[in-house]
Amino acid sequence: MIDDLYSAKVLTLAANMPHAGRLASPQATSEKVSKLCGSRVVVDLSVTDGRVSDFAQEVKACALGQASAAVLGAHVLGARVEEIETARDALKAMLKSGGAPPQGRFADLAVLEVVRDYPARHTSTLLAFEAASEAARAAVEATA
Repeated sequence: MIDDLYSAKVLTLAANMPHAGRLASPQATSEKVSKLCGSRVVVDLSVTDGRVSDFAQEVKACALGQASAAVLGAHVLGARVEEIETARDALKAMLKSGGAPPQGRFADLAVLEVVRDYPARHTSTLLAFEAASEAARAAVEATA
């Protein structure tokens, strides 16, 4: 059972974090922390013409949180805030209410579908998308 949770694909994603670090001058930053496990994600980003044009993330989380952040980092450049929010909402529904995995640019999140059986891991798995959604919305509003 635990082998399903920490599959080779999840561990590979976790070990290969795109856009790790911080931006020198982001338009927006968001930090999210899981009170349950202490996982922490900080997202810095900038937008141009309503799309993410620069992105960095500092991730201190379990392998599941890292895997989710890796999917985000691999596909976030060029995304509109609505795409990130839709992926966040679909990921949450997949984990908490048996919804379908996210589609589109963040479809790789389907690898985390097994996490639905581990409610204590839901928050850390959602952190990166919650932080990115908040930062992207703030950056778009700041440039409007």
